[in-house]
Amino acid sequence: MHPEILKYNEQQEPAHKAVCDVLAQEIDKLLPEAESKIWHAHPVWFLNGNPTVGYSKQKPGIRLMFWSGADFEEPQLNIVGKKFKDASVFFNQTAEIEKEALRRWLKKAQEIQWDYKNLIRQKGRLERLK
Repeated sequence: MHPEILKYNEQQEPAHKAVCDVLAQEIDKLLPEAESKIWHAHPVWFLNGNPTVGYSKQKPGIRLMFWSGADFEEPQLNIVGKKFKDASVFFNQTAEIEKEALRRWLKKAQEIQWDYKNLIRQKGRLERLK
């Protein structure tokens, strides 16, 4: 696990730290080619420089977000962004994480991607990569 992400996780309350640890371990395992770092104060994994998945602490819990998740057609990812193609789910306990679903979402994150990396250059217009 990236040292900055480990530090981020350590700063969470115990139940949320456990959620963050499970998410980071699963993401690292299933996206081994991804670059991970703290980006905009939250753990994010990038594929070819494109933000793909990350999580953050918010009032409802730990928000797991997929940048292109709106196109995954997954009902559990029910918090869909209004401006972009992101979709999210919240967790407060590790027992809420269905690893089979998480692994399916991470596979889709590799297969379905929108080009966030070049969003500014494209004047705010998203283009589908995969």
